[in-house]
Amino acid sequence: MSSTDSGYSATDIITYIGVPLAVLGVLPILYNTVATLAALSKIKRMLRHGRLTALTRSDVVNRVIEVELPRYAVTPCDRFAETELYWQPSRQRSFIPGGSWTTFNWQARAIGAKTQRVEYADQLRQPQVEVAFDKLIAYLLDLGAVPDAHGWKLLRSTGLWTPTGCSLMKSPDGYHEALTIAPLDDSDGHLSLKANWSSDWTTRDFSSLPPYWIRLPPPLVPEPADIDDVIDTAGEASTSQEVTCAEDVEMGLKKKEESLSSKQSLDSVQKQADKVSRSTIICQISVDGLVSAMSQEDGALFSSANLQNLYVEPLRIRSGKTDGVWFASVATAYGTTSQTILWNYKIPDEILNFARRDTVPCGVLVLLGVADESQTPEWSTSYNVQEEASELFFRRSAEQRTAIMAEARMPPPQRESAARERMQREMAQRMQDMRDRSRLENQRREARTSEALQSPKWDTKLVAEHNLRWLRERKESSTSFYVGGDTSLALRDVVGMLLHRMVLDGQFASSIFKMLDLWKAWADNGGMRRSDLEALQKDREVFAFASLLVALVRDTVTAHEGTLSLDLQECLRMWKTVRLG
Repeated sequence: MSSTDSGYSATDIITYIGVPLAVLGVLPILYNTVATLAALSKIKRMLRHGRLTALTRSDVVNRVIEVELPRYAVTPCDRFAETELYWQPSRQRSFIPGGSWTTFNWQARAIGAKTQRVEYADQLRQPQVEVAFDKLIAYLLDLGAVPDAHGWKLLRSTGLWTPTGCSLMKSPDGYHEALTIAPLDDSDGHLSLKANWSSDWTTRDFSSLPPYWIRLPPPLVPEPADIDDVIDTAGEASTSQEVTCAEDVEMGLKKKEESLSSKQSLDSVQKQADKVSRSTIICQISVDGLVSAMSQEDGALFSSANLQNLYVEPLRIRSGKTDGVWFASVATAYGTTSQTILWNYKIPDEILNFARRDTVPCGVLVLLGVADESQTPEWSTSYNVQEEASELFFRRSAEQRTAIMAEARMPPPQRESAARERMQREMAQRMQDMRDRSRLENQRREARTSEALQSPKWDTKLVAEHNLRWLRERKESSTSFYVGGDTSLALRDVVGMLLHRMVLDGQFASSIFKMLDLWKAWADNGGMRRSDLEALQKDREVFAFASLLVALVRDTVTAHEGTLSLDLQECLRMWKTVRLG
């Protein structure tokens, strides 16, 4: 039976059966198109909300969306120039997975781009950023975060196998996690971290001293002399001399004006120098030693408006010179205590070993007048000089009496001749006795010096205690650095004042560094020599200052195995750069 007989034509069959089938075949494509466009719209909305710049492409047939996002290297904002950004969390946080780094404000630099192929908006991931691990931890510590000892110990022992979600830093109250281990999906072999912070957790502010910085107190100096009176007197004297010469009145007026202007300039410079010398100095110490130093007025906030940069180039670490190494080592010893968690600079082992050795003979301190011989072990040969002088006097007196008695039995002419000969002989004998006594004193002095150089050696802490007492008792100072008689000032306090003076006075610092180099040289070369002793006798005060610095380095607290400080430092050493997201 034909289609005509059944009542359906070929056109009807195509219309009622073929067209629906064709529509059903196109529906998946239409669905993919709608779904892709919807996902793309959601992705763009997420990118706009996170203030992210991205390049998007979509394939509606295959239901694929390509998103190209930039990858950044970031560093914390400048603490002094960008105060508000530094202390406040970001107002435009991204809630896309991998974007936890947008919690904070950063100085960012694009280092590349990452292209993702996703089907759904939930699959979108924001590229993690690269950040220096030590700067990240220092920033969080500056905000008030608290290290998690268990997390750092686990990270040090297991490395990249540390479980995801392990806490490294916590909020100040200890109830929230500020820095945790993140999945390694986008880390490319780097340590992957996730950050979290709230403005309510910030417990520190701009007035707090940031990590890696130390504060040096101004030294105890007498009231500065008022140079105004001196300059005024000089000006009046010069003016009176000029007025006396009628022919040089005009020249005198010009000189007076020049003297007044130079006086004002000198006053300004002197006042500024006095102001800095009375101000607290803050220094930043990095892994490479001293970075910068700034003066801060007492009571002023720790802000860029109240800070003045100081010239510290001679105190930086440079090849071929040890000045920067000495300063950074002493500053580290001054700035670190048993409570210090994070510190950049590591004191060289050779300096630590030198500071902890017994290198100064106690007899040398006696010769320098720093210690009393009764305070030292027996090291020198004792002589009874008074008994020797008495014995010589009695012997010469007996010889004189014998000669006088012999002269009395002589006739008068011979007696006078014998008396003259006796007086000449006694005069020659007295001169010979003086020469013998001087030669003997020189021999004994040389022997005493040799014995002093071979005397038992004291450790640097004991040497520093005697030098500190000597500095407090001395009446005059060749360096104008006064310790004062206040015994409540501990050795650490005096060292802080010394470092303050060394930052401002390059010549003073150089003299101490030379003494430290000399000291270390004789310690490494088998002991002190006469030339070393002569150098100490010339600069006893500088040696006393150097001993205080070495004693503080000797007492530096080193982190013990298993402590939080050592675990944290070791982790920072292993991972210089991390991925944050």
